[in-house]
Amino acid sequence: MLADALLSSLPSELVPPPSTLRFPDGADFRIEIPSVEGPKVLAEVVKEAKHYGLTINRVSQGSGAMLHTEGELREMSKIASGNGIEVSLFIGPREEWGINAMSRSVAAAALGGSVRGMRQLRYAVEDALRAIECGIRGLLIADLGLLQVLSEARTAGRIPSEVVFKVSVMEAPSNPATLKLLESIGGDTFNLPTDLSLNELSEMRSVTKLPLDLYIEAPDNLGGVVRGNELADLVAAASPLYVKFGLRDSRPLYPSGLHLENEATNIAREKVRRASISLEWLNRDGRNFTQSQTGAEGMGIPQP
Repeated sequence: MLADALLSSLPSELVPPPSTLRFPDGADFRIEIPSVEGPKVLAEVVKEAKHYGLTINRVSQGSGAMLHTEGELREMSKIASGNGIEVSLFIGPREEWGINAMSRSVAAAALGGSVRGMRQLRYAVEDALRAIECGIRGLLIADLGLLQVLSEARTAGRIPSEVVFKVSVMEAPSNPATLKLLESIGGDTFNLPTDLSLNELSEMRSVTKLPLDLYIEAPDNLGGVVRGNELADLVAAASPLYVKFGLRDSRPLYPSGLHLENEATNIAREKVRRASISLEWLNRDGRNFTQSQTGAEGMGIPQP
């Protein structure tokens, strides 16, 4: 970049060392579109990606697998499988929608993604099994105990080995020690806080070889950061990196449904557009970072 020459006098320690790690296919990054709330929204994401000539590697969803019919889960599996896309569905129920008033208080909002007691834990395990039966191979998890239970079930062969456990941003680790803890209990890929500096991102990368997930643009309730122009530096510091495109200044969608389907679709389309803009910035950088192709090794592609 021309800017590099103009800023060459700045101290080199401002820039963290580049990561030497890659995805199993040798790629530096993968693109994720979050809040893809159902098969109609997913179909629109696929259509919009083709319009921009963009490869989408993963979509995730926040309303929860439990709020889809089995037919809808199977349809999402079919669409994603046909396009080589991983689908990661939030596993619930969770406290923020239960009868637990504390989780909806300002001081205890961090409890929102947890599951309360054995009753909710039982339903959450059943939610995971139901989604897997419908072909889903990516589970988005925000409760530490649930993560450990499902991880032990996978180790014991009661859950297919190819199922990917994605740790939710609601359980985002703020330091490397916490990241190591999440890895030790079965996490496969980890949402990080949306506002990490490059050096903090590099610190996280230094303790794990597993993929990290970072919002390149985040919705307002997750900080509202907009840093698509930084994509090359973020990938350099933290590859292998799932780059996630949320959307600032858009309405919350959870729990979604037919009453929000048009808005969810338009929001998802704009996320794809934002991703295409960020890739223009990435290409302008000139370091020739590579993206995984559809269906790449290590992805939880549905099996309808």
